[in-house]
Amino acid sequence: MTAVTSSLSEDQQKKLLSLLGHVRLHLLYKASVHGFAALAFHNRCDRQGPTVIVAYNDAGFVFGAYTSQDYSQSGQEVHDGGAFLYSISSGGNKPLKVAGITGQCAFTDGAAGPNYDALVFLDADGAKIQSNPGKSFTFKAAEMHGEDLTLNEFEVYRVEGLGDLLAKPWRNIRWTAERKEQLMKAILSYEPDIKTVQQARVLLVGPIGAGKSTFFNSINSVFRGNMTCQAIAGTAGRSVTTQFRTYTIKAGKRGEAVPLILCDTMGLEENADTGVNIEDLLNILRGHIKDRYQLNPLTPLQVDSRGFKQQVTLNDVIHCLVYVVDTCKISLLSQKMLDKFATIRKKANAMGIPQILLMTKVDEACPLVAGDLKNVYRSVYLQRKAREMSESFGIPLSCVLLVKSYSEELELDEDVNILLLTAVEQMLNYSDSFFENQVVDHAKTDQPELYRFTD
Repeated sequence: MTAVTSSLSEDQQKKLLSLLGHVRLHLLYKASVHGFAALAFHNRCDRQGPTVIVAYNDAGFVFGAYTSQDYSQSGQEVHDGGAFLYSISSGGNKPLKVAGITGQCAFTDGAAGPNYDALVFLDADGAKIQSNPGKSFTFKAAEMHGEDLTLNEFEVYRVEGLGDLLAKPWRNIRWTAERKEQLMKAILSYEPDIKTVQQARVLLVGPIGAGKSTFFNSINSVFRGNMTCQAIAGTAGRSVTTQFRTYTIKAGKRGEAVPLILCDTMGLEENADTGVNIEDLLNILRGHIKDRYQLNPLTPLQVDSRGFKQQVTLNDVIHCLVYVVDTCKISLLSQKMLDKFATIRKKANAMGIPQILLMTKVDEACPLVAGDLKNVYRSVYLQRKAREMSESFGIPLSCVLLVKSYSEELELDEDVNILLLTAVEQMLNYSDSFFENQVVDHAKTDQPELYRFTD
């Protein structure tokens, strides 16, 4: 007997799953095989728990309805706060999702085909639908099904939940004291490939309150062995950092310098006249702005200003750019903010600067991670957010790192340290990629050469 297979393409299934969460789909009913009839539908789909209808038409639309309730031919109106209608069009990027009208039923549980009032499937036991926007659900017919009411296929899937934790982490982290010591040793012994450069220089960029300064303080605390607050951090609605700052980290109170300089600057904001100016940011990348320069959102630094460094070497430029985003506020990032990130990314790409996306406050974003940080790469929610950020920024998922910084603790924690040090290790690895792309005259290694980007 030939197996009954889904008509969903890989892309359509991916978009449908994005609406349903961490689930798998089990095909119960396929009209082209079992018949376009209400009886055939009920024989295979009644009392199956959560299900999703997938209807196809010749206009290229894939659309349908989800309910968390059973079909049982009870003859009753069924209320389901989780029910929704959806549509995936051939030309659309994101699927349309339509929630029910408050106080109205999701569907009528009769002996006919699935009846969601606004959409009635298998109408009169045929390969067609009724469309009644405004009854239980409100939508535009052209957006839902392209006003094509004839179906060429009709399927129903059981929606099976897979829980809030992945069976195995999507990124392996070794949570041991030996791993922490291994990371510390590797970072402290790091040497840039270019002899005239002593320290990798990494710039942190992100919206106000994303946790840039807190991240630096946390890294500094790990190497000092106690909590520190060298960089001013806060929760104000305005950027606490107003200067361009370069921070050197020491291993212990009077120990050797870690071969990493973390650079902090004013936060990004939506409006052009607030937050760090993009021109200033580009000059920071090129190494032209001096430490402790007071940034002015309205007036970018001019070439003839006192804070402008005319002669730049490889020691001054940024070797790795890190975007810092608050995981709790990912869904609140406006298009203007995403456009700013896109502009910066395009310029940094042209300069050949490797980039990392750092998702902070993962414990605040996911209760499972708050309970046990080791769940950070098993959390279904955080994995979904990481993929969302990867797609929004155009950055490979391998360049997206999840961290928790110290914000309220008074003592260091080994799991937090491991996650922070893993991020630092990647920053050094990416800085190496920058150095490997430089053309250096190895015959002149006694002093730094003047440097300028060719973008």
